[in-house]
Amino acid sequence: MEAGGLCCPRQRQVLFLVLFGGVYLAGSGFGQYSVTEETERGSFVVNLAKDLGLGDQELVARGARVVFDDNEHHLFLDSHTGDLLTNEQLDREKLCGSTEPCMLYFQILMNNPFQIYRAELRVRDINDHSPVFQNKEIVLKILENTAEGTSFRLERAQDSDGGLNGIQNYTINPNSFFYVKISDSDEDMIYPELVLDKALDREKQQELGLTLTALDGGSPPRSGTATIRIVILDINDNAPKFSQAIYHTQAPENSQVGSIIAKVSAEDVDSGVYADISYSFFDASEDIRTTFQINSYSGEIILRMLLDFEIVKSYKINIQAVDGGGLSARCMVLVEVLDTNDNPPELIMSSLSNHVAENSPESILAVFKIKDRDSGENGKMLCYIQDNLPFLLRPSVENFYMLMTEGALDRESKAEYNVTITVTDLGSPRLKTEHNVTVMVSDVNDNAPAFTQTSYTLFVRENNSPALHIGSVSATDRDAGANAQVTYSLLPPQDPQLPLASLVSINADNGQLFALRALDYEALRVLEFGVGAVDRGSPALSSQALVRVLVLDANDNSPFVLYPLQNGSAACTELVPRAAEPGYLVSKVVAVDGDSGQNAWLSYQLLKATEPGLFSVWAHNGEVRTARLLSERDAAKHRLLVLVKDNGEPPLSASVTLHVLLVDGFSQPYLPLPEAAADAAQADPLTVYLVIALASVSSLFLFSVLAFIAVRLCRRNRAAWVGGCSVPEGHFPGHLVDVSGTGTLSHSYQYKVCLTGGSGTSEFKFLKPIVPNIQAQGPGSTSEENPTFRNSFGFTFQ
Repeated sequence: MEAGGLCCPRQRQVLFLVLFGGVYLAGSGFGQYSVTEETERGSFVVNLAKDLGLGDQELVARGARVVFDDNEHHLFLDSHTGDLLTNEQLDREKLCGSTEPCMLYFQILMNNPFQIYRAELRVRDINDHSPVFQNKEIVLKILENTAEGTSFRLERAQDSDGGLNGIQNYTINPNSFFYVKISDSDEDMIYPELVLDKALDREKQQELGLTLTALDGGSPPRSGTATIRIVILDINDNAPKFSQAIYHTQAPENSQVGSIIAKVSAEDVDSGVYADISYSFFDASEDIRTTFQINSYSGEIILRMLLDFEIVKSYKINIQAVDGGGLSARCMVLVEVLDTNDNPPELIMSSLSNHVAENSPESILAVFKIKDRDSGENGKMLCYIQDNLPFLLRPSVENFYMLMTEGALDRESKAEYNVTITVTDLGSPRLKTEHNVTVMVSDVNDNAPAFTQTSYTLFVRENNSPALHIGSVSATDRDAGANAQVTYSLLPPQDPQLPLASLVSINADNGQLFALRALDYEALRVLEFGVGAVDRGSPALSSQALVRVLVLDANDNSPFVLYPLQNGSAACTELVPRAAEPGYLVSKVVAVDGDSGQNAWLSYQLLKATEPGLFSVWAHNGEVRTARLLSERDAAKHRLLVLVKDNGEPPLSASVTLHVLLVDGFSQPYLPLPEAAADAAQADPLTVYLVIALASVSSLFLFSVLAFIAVRLCRRNRAAWVGGCSVPEGHFPGHLVDVSGTGTLSHSYQYKVCLTGGSGTSEFKFLKPIVPNIQAQGPGSTSEENPTFRNSFGFTFQ
């Protein structure tokens, strides 16, 4: 703050003399109450509820409290009864000294609305102190030629009581020479004067002894005594004389102990011992004797202890100068104590609340009073708090201030504030007082739990063990305490048919998810459901998240063979012509696997064969093909055991048996295997008839087609009938017979045919099949070298 300025930029401050509107000051005057000093603690003073016109419970509801200006607890308020009672034994002399009346000022503070009642308590004096003389023996030196009626002022006695209980009268014991006269001083106090009533004669009596008694006005009265010793002197006709009757001086309150405050001087025109002057305090109080001392030879007044402007602002010191002959003179020294800025401002907290609920409107956190014991500019004060805080200081009356919130607070943004209330005076140098208030923002449930992710993807392998921990969800709540305690739950599924409660469960406390039973990838690959998080606030707040559980496949399904069928019926026999070349497609094993991925990758392997090396199985497609040329030495019947294996870990497999029959040609009657013959013998006659009928119809249809083709071909080239059927193959490129592979073969085959002449049997000859990827035999092949063909009905033709 710059010199001469009254405010700082960006500081909230106000002069203590400014009264801010908005706080009601009850009453226009003081509430006046009284109590007698030394009464017992808990003594009744007044019923505030009745005196202020309030209801019985209004003092409790409004948080009434009593604050004294000296920040002491002289009284306490019983809020339930409304009685104001003494909190201690009050000593008027200790509280007020000689000041009368003894007044203690206090305020009554109430909230809702905030009000201040000003009041004062008068402490009534009781006569509990006796008069006391500072000197128990008073010595007076009086010349023998002193005129009758001359008065001598005596030191007055001290009485801590005031008013009527103070000193009211002085008396001396009966004697022939003196009596006591009571006089008033300018300080409204009485003091005794000793008056000479009869001339003295030193030759007859050199000393007199009298007893001075001080009486107070109490009932019963108390008294104190002092002895007056009167020394009768020879004649000294010149008394000392001060240069000034009244000395004025000033002393700063921070004057050092031992410093000279003032100096008095007196002269005596006499000579010899009658001109020797000594200085002393006259009729000085104990306070003056404690604070000052005087050099009896030089008249210098020296400071014995520090001055305090706030306690005593001025002193009146009576000085007496006495010469060697006993004559004396008196003067007065007026010491004015100058105030210095030696007292920092004081902050007296009347009420304080360290907690405020967030989202609350303007709230009063603290009510306090400031004061400075200095005066003038040294006693003027500024009060402010630091910037950038959501608080303000609102001045009230009698130097009271209220610390308030500017608006709603947010605990999640900041839960604790340290507010420093600074009070500084305008003295030089400036003194300040700081008071720290820690404000805790109480939580309100204004934040819903928030999941760390909007959706969670979890993985679990099928065939898991029940109660398996498959993952967790987590939600946090920015609130505190019970408002931040989160409980997790499963939300009802969108599909009412989904038995979610029997599949998964969630730990309500930590969000851990468990699979309640073994999951099957083939039955349920993806499980989606919602989870909720709700806090324990009032009202409770909640949020949701989506959980997606992906079931991972396990190799728990063996391959299943679709073809050839393995259902316990008669085995299917595959026919292979002996003229088949290497790589001839015999059959194809078709299998599937209920698993997925590499668990469903199938491979095929020939485990066992009647004649090893004759047949082979392609590992990736299951095709069974001939591995070499067939010979007459090869057995006609073959049994092949094919293994189908997946690629899982561990791998699972299945096996299938194939029956293969080698035939010389398709016209060769089909010779069933022994096992098939046995089964056929037991077949139903109706089935046999049906098979024969179907075979006949098929043969008839095929014969008709072939005859029609042969006739058309022979008509085009009649010369061919003379030389036999030796027409080159190139003459019949477009006349082919297509026989679809409706049996066990996977490809269609086309055969070139012609009708042979000169044959006794008049049968068809199949010249050669046109098979993809298989090399055909050359022209001129015999019928034994031609491949056989099995049609879709199982009959063989050549």
